Amino acid sequence: MAELVPIQGSQVPGKVRDPLGVVALSFVTLGIYAIVWYYKINKEMAEIGKGRGTEECGTDPGTSLLAITLGALVIVPALVSIYKSCVRLSAAERVTGTRAGMEAGLLFLLYLLLAPVALYIAQSNLNKVLDHQAGGATVAPGEAPAAG
Repeated sequence: MAELVPIQGSQVPGKVRDPLGVVALSFVTLGIYAIVWYYKINKEMAEIGKGRGTEECGTDPGTSLLAITLGALVIVPALVSIYKSCVRLSAAERVTGTRAGMEAGLLFLLYLLLAPVALYIAQSNLNKVLDHQAGGATVAPGEAPAAG
């Protein structure tokens, strides 16, 4: 089960997910979970940015989702969205003071060549961001995150 952590400056908690679980569920559901996961991580990164007073971590996860679903029919919007999500992850690492993970360009290239490995790395890096910005705090299921 995913562990909830408060996102500083937001009422929305983040989820520390098992990276291997993300990959496995993406395979088992034939990619449906990967689409849901993509929306959720973009929402969490947007909340991190909002809590820090910056838009460099994203603003609208719905647009990112639209780009990888319907935009994938044209190919380019999906590629741009995936690349920008990699950049957002790097920005989230930077604004929270988390030690930098994989370079955005390399993570994007990995998405193109070995998507399951990229999913694993992206979730692992986001987990580090969530843990670092929360200061190790967790939220029990059904409990509201601490305001702050």
